[in-house]
Amino acid sequence: MEHLLDQINFFHDKVLLRGYIFGVIHAGLIVVGYYTGWSINRLLKIATNGYIAGIFGAILAHVVADFVASLIDPDIRPATLGIFLGGLTPLLLIPFFEKFVVKSKHHIVVGDHDDIKKDLDDHDHHH
Repeated sequence: MEHLLDQINFFHDKVLLRGYIFGVIHAGLIVVGYYTGWSINRLLKIATNGYIAGIFGAILAHVVADFVASLIDPDIRPATLGIFLGGLTPLLLIPFFEKFVVKSKHHIVVGDHDDIKKDLDDHDHHH
């Protein structure tokens, strides 16, 4: 991969395009997951049957995408562990938010495209 990228002059501007490969891989994995239905949050929602699992799943999907993208992008690779651990850290806030933050009835549950459609349909029927 790195050898191929070295052949393209566009990628020689390391300052301007640092992290470009990371961005492409990260977003690409999320897009592929969306369209293939491969989903950590669907798995977690099925396993735990809850919206908290949806939130966990969404974060975990991004953390996994960050991890893979970090390993692939030679500019970002040295920061892989920090990105991975940093991505997991906000999950520690969930119990606090669950205990102290009142969720609005207008919040849409985090989930997959099918689940979001269902959430929206359910939301529309409650009016």
